[in-house]
Amino acid sequence: MKQMPRSFIVQLGIILAVGVGVSGCGSSTTSQGQSGTVQSLPDAGTAKANFPKASSTSLAKLKAKNQEALVLAPSVSVLEAGVNRYGFALFDVARKQTSGAPAAIYVANRNGTNLRGPFAARSESLAVAPQYASKTSSQDPDEAKSVYVADVPFPKAGRYQVVALVNLDGRIVLSSPFEAQVGTPGGPPKVGETAPKVHTPTLDSVAGDAARISTRSPAATGLLKDDLFDVYGKRPVALLFATPALCQSRVCGPVVDVLEEARATDKNGSAAYITNEIYKENRLDRGLRAQPAAYGLPTEPWLFVLDAQGRVVERIEGAFSLAEVRRAVAKAGG
Repeated sequence: MKQMPRSFIVQLGIILAVGVGVSGCGSSTTSQGQSGTVQSLPDAGTAKANFPKASSTSLAKLKAKNQEALVLAPSVSVLEAGVNRYGFALFDVARKQTSGAPAAIYVANRNGTNLRGPFAARSESLAVAPQYASKTSSQDPDEAKSVYVADVPFPKAGRYQVVALVNLDGRIVLSSPFEAQVGTPGGPPKVGETAPKVHTPTLDSVAGDAARISTRSPAATGLLKDDLFDVYGKRPVALLFATPALCQSRVCGPVVDVLEEARATDKNGSAAYITNEIYKENRLDRGLRAQPAAYGLPTEPWLFVLDAQGRVVERIEGAFSLAEVRRAVAKAGG
């Protein structure tokens, strides 16, 4: 298989972050690391692909029966025992992204045993209304447009093989396997945990100079009004760590656009929407700002949705859709 484009896979510490570019819409979402069960193939569109049940096959049989024609490129690096929101993109050998095709994820132990799946993938759109699209996003041809998402359960910590089956015009093809590490110590706050209470910069704190605290063009000033410290424990909060102009995963610009539309169209109005840049003085060579460091971020972007008690009700690594933000804020009571 050919090497992935540099603009899509990069290293920030020890991570894999992916930018993607297709369109679509999503349905439900599941928090990373939450215990529970996932029904395979919950949507009719994917069910029509007739992906085999894990109980009737094996990873070795999948590899023997189906041509490996795609590269699986995850947009997540932090996985926990339980059900995870598993974001990913698919590319063919010519480095062209595959989009709109029914897809499902399978998971096996590191040695290929105990295959589980299929877990249906859906396409979550990063599209926004024209008035919320930034120059930062629209002028970058490599910026993300959507991401495949599957709710994937991992029974316990350890290493797993993850593959996707995809129906390309009636032909079932296999992705390259990707080894996933599940359950690493530390890291960002988990769903159900209390989030760190920190100050986040606002327009007032920089005398209105948005360029000091935002690399987006134009700055989304509505996302720079509230200091997390002031609204923490009082209101639901959608807190996004992202750096549109410096994002190594190429999805920060689009998700800031998504959060700005979520804020501007929130009819309830009880939630606070906040963005925080990643790097000190918006420079890669200055290291992380205090806020993403306090949250233990290994990648960017990350979205945390907190309830009015400061507990994390949803966290999403990488690309996400407007529908996902709205559902998460509603879950938080916003």
